[in-house]
Amino acid sequence: MAQHDGKVVMVTGAAQGIGEAICKKFISEGARVVAVDIHEQNLQIAVDKLGINARAFVADVSLEKNCAAAVAFCVEEFGKIDVLAAHAGIAEPRGFLEIDEAHWNKHMGINVNGALYCALHAAREMVKNKTRGAIIYTASINGFHVEQSMVAYNVSKGALLNLVRSTAIDLGQYGIRVNGIAPGVIDTPISTFVIHNEAIAPAYLKTIPLARFGEADEVANVVSWLASSESSYVTGHTVVIDGGQTLGIAIDLESV
Repeated sequence: MAQHDGKVVMVTGAAQGIGEAICKKFISEGARVVAVDIHEQNLQIAVDKLGINARAFVADVSLEKNCAAAVAFCVEEFGKIDVLAAHAGIAEPRGFLEIDEAHWNKHMGINVNGALYCALHAAREMVKNKTRGAIIYTASINGFHVEQSMVAYNVSKGALLNLVRSTAIDLGQYGIRVNGIAPGVIDTPISTFVIHNEAIAPAYLKTIPLARFGEADEVANVVSWLASSESSYVTGHTVVIDGGQTLGIAIDLESV
């Protein structure tokens, strides 16, 4: 028996990269999945690959009404929601002095508000049905160690670290567990400018003790674990998935 047999999972930011890998993982473990993304064409391609146990829902999660509609669609299609993986996010580099209202609001709207609104409506449905569910937010190692010219992204991901803890402490009484993940540099479209840049990639690799970039499947495995009974006493924590990058730059003392 697969560990997620019978569960219904909603994944945002599901059209590519880590979000798509999360959908694949849950499907492989017996779940039914509602994949949510703003990019309709890419989303439909991804869902077609997932098979009959997946549904597509096109939405801009920065708007609460869309998050509510996505959860309602999940319940309409599959009768309930057991797990939310709030993964939708953007990362657009911009120096501090060049930040404007639109840039700032776009990051807060998608990365923070979208996660909050989806969790809010998913949790209400879980509480109504007495579902001891799981919510997983996607933060980033940028929530711990900031990067230059990534102010809006850094701040939004830092906010998610506290959203994990705040949601967990409020929803624990209902048996709903809330955790987060903080990926490092993962080989996905959002990290192409680093991984496939010969001028930048070697410098990044020097900061990663495992000396390689992560794969989307490795992140999806952690999300699946956080939603499973194997993590039944884990809530309010953010799991760092970074090959050791946040430990600091490794120094070979013998070469000094």
